[in-house]
Amino acid sequence: MKRILNPVASAAFVAVLSFTTAASAFEWSDNFIGYRTGTTYREPVNSKDISKDILQFQHVDGYKYGSNFLNIDYLKSDGNDKEDGGPDGAEEVYVVYRHTLSLSKVTGKSFKSGIIRDYGFVTGFDVNYKNDTFSPAVRELWVGPSVDFEVPGFFSLGLMLDKEYNNNSIVNKHVEFDATWALCAAWGINFKLGLPVVFKGFSSYIGPKGKDGFGVNTEAEWLTEAALMFDVGSTFGKKGTFYVGPGYQYWKNKFGNDSSADSTGGCTASVFQLQAEVHF
Repeated sequence: MKRILNPVASAAFVAVLSFTTAASAFEWSDNFIGYRTGTTYREPVNSKDISKDILQFQHVDGYKYGSNFLNIDYLKSDGNDKEDGGPDGAEEVYVVYRHTLSLSKVTGKSFKSGIIRDYGFVTGFDVNYKNDTFSPAVRELWVGPSVDFEVPGFFSLGLMLDKEYNNNSIVNKHVEFDATWALCAAWGINFKLGLPVVFKGFSSYIGPKGKDGFGVNTEAEWLTEAALMFDVGSTFGKKGTFYVGPGYQYWKNKFGNDSSADSTGGCTASVFQLQAEVHF
């Protein structure tokens, strides 16, 4: 039985310590520990709906020249998505880091104009490990310009260059995908619906990235997650601390696999999620 304890999990732990202990260097920061769950997650070439429990740590900050974003998910599947060589559900750690260099902060000039708040330049990476039969090991690099829009909260849109390296243990092969383009958005819109509410989420549309480890051409991939998070802490004097709400995930051509060619339906996910966050 493969356990998820490995260099990816260790690196994620070090990243959490690094960001939380460097808080004095930030102009502002927000951290939260979150939980989300759903019952209809999907995996390619798997005909079954999968229940997953997802623990999350997220950090975001602003500093003199820009901002940092770090998200770490620990995902635990039920028995419909098994670990390699064992009866239990698979485990996964997925780490996302993005750094945005702000044009207005670097130059000391304002670039506000109409609906535009600022321009940026984004660099970052994704890293993952999952202990199923496939044993993916994503190493993904991102770079590209972004635009921040003037909204109550934030809304950012970027045109990115994406380069992915991965692993396919079924054919015992490390895979280097072609570089491709991606259109990525992230948002957190504040408003009131009785309680203060944040409509938050992200969306990425990633172009085809060449052949996968089986020699099959990949397709454009679309992943969107969104949630309405209610500030329930504001009802007892803890505004901005405790959030709960419904969420939704839509994932088509998951990992670049062609949904129309997978008779199991596993390459498209449509998942209603329950989410909770504790900010500190």
